Order: sequence, then structure tokens, then C-alpha cells
Amino acid sequence: MALLGKKEEKTNVPLLGGRREDESVATRPGEVHTLLGKGSEFEGKLTFEGQVRIDGKFNGQIFTKDVLVIGDGARVQAEINAGTVIINGTVEGNVRASQLIELHAPARVKGNLESPALTMDRGVIFEGTSKMENLGKGGSTPPPPGGEGKK
Repeated sequence: MALLGKKEEKTNVPLLGGRREDESVATRPGEVHTLLGKGSEFEGKLTFEGQVRIDGKFNGQIFTKDVLVIGDGARVQAEINAGTVIINGTVEGNVRASQLIELHAPARVKGNLESPALTMDRGVIFEGTSKMENLGKGGSTPPPPGGEGKK
């Protein structure tokens, strides 16, 4: 795990008993590649690949096609554009995900959510609007119900 960095190359990691194991950090699914830990504060524009977890404070903009996890106790004030966003902490700002937004208690979100799929646990506080459409295709929205040409 790195602090605000990405590791793709293979590394030889020595193990007890003199054995060595090759591992590629970027190819292990479900694992956090970058961590902004508790007690840390960051302000600016964050762009990344792989999964990033924020447990501290962040102000600015976040861009990724991958997974962003906002941990319990985290305070994020940002415009977020990501593939998947999982929120457990506090977020103030608009969140746009091309795949999924998950809100888990005790999450607090103040802003607009836009994603083709949204899940929200009981106990989540959400103040804003939600818009669910397929953002990945960028096509036009379907016509409103009721048909065209009726008078």
C-alpha cells in the first residue's frame, strides 16, 4: 500500500524461510492501492487508477474510472467523478459515478448523486437530488412516458 501513489511493477518480496514471492499490487482485486489515512488532510485535484480509500480530510476534485472509498470518519468536500463510489463518511459536493454509488451508514451526503445504480442503507443522511441513468454510454435519454403525438 502506498501513500498517494501507484505501484504496478512486479516486486520480489522476501518471506520467512528464504523463499521469495512475486506479487503485482495492481492486479489484486478488492484491495486498496492508495490510502489517505486518518489525521491526514489534502487539498487539490486527485486523479488515480486502482482503488483509493480516504479516511482523512479532502477538499477539491476527484477523477477516476476506478473505485473510490470514503471511510467512516472521513470528511470530503469535493466534486467526484468515478467509476464506483462507496461512502461511509461525510461528503459535501456532487458525486457522479459511471457504474455505482453505495451509501452505507453512518454516511452523510450533501449534494447531487448521478449514477446508473444507487444503493442506500437505513441510517444514511442524504440531502440533495439523485439522477439514475446510464452514464457510461453517453446516449440520449429515452422519451418521457405518455408517448409522442398525443393531443
